[in-house]
Amino acid sequence: MGQRAVLVTGGSRGIGAAIARAFAERGDRVAVHYGSAGELAEQVAASLPGHGHVTVRADMASPGQVRAMVDSAAAQLGGLDVLVNNAGVYLEHSVLGSSYEEWQEAWRATLDVNLVGAANATWCAVRHMTATGGGGRVVNVGSRGAFRGEPRHPAYGASKAGLHAFGQSLARALAPHGIAVASVAPGYVATDMTAEELATPAGEVIRGQSPFNRVATPEEIAAAVVYLASPQAEWASGAVLDLNGASYLR
Repeated sequence: MGQRAVLVTGGSRGIGAAIARAFAERGDRVAVHYGSAGELAEQVAASLPGHGHVTVRADMASPGQVRAMVDSAAAQLGGLDVLVNNAGVYLEHSVLGSSYEEWQEAWRATLDVNLVGAANATWCAVRHMTATGGGGRVVNVGSRGAFRGEPRHPAYGASKAGLHAFGQSLARALAPHGIAVASVAPGYVATDMTAEELATPAGEVIRGQSPFNRVATPEEIAAAVVYLASPQAEWASGAVLDLNGASYLR
């Protein structure tokens, strides 16, 4: 398989950085998107094996910035073959523990990035994929929370459920154009953002949710994303792949 042009949103850290690395390790050129962590994104891009990697910036809640970012990635990479919708926010706003104003703001901010931002990025990306006639791949990073529920982060759970459904709708719409769309639904993942909580007694409870008594590594999520973006995974279009170590079965 030849070198491909890959855009990973939210690629400056954690799962996104691992996804960027996994694609680069197989010879692809990667655009590492970031919202505010420009220095981290530059470090990630510079550390990737191979050549031709770039960074692109956009506030995923801004439709104009998203369109300019996707177009910039395609211009710098010489096209676009794969989009990974990984960028997301996770804001606490329990229904009984937030004011009405806080509730409204959390829902707006979460849906604007996690769902509408991903939808906008996909709209823009498929223009580049269909322009060449070569097809493409879209992989959405959803969440176990879409099924299990997120009592302290309800907008997050709803946004990821929406992202899964969005992916299935687009899988049907884009198949005639050679574009496959699938999603992964990770449970808890060990990243720099979760390390502090995992080091507390709560970490034991979190690890105990899985019969493996551990949480996922970012590399495990990245491996699944790379597979779903591969030519061999076309028949998995429309799938939502659970990656939660049997911590939640449906």
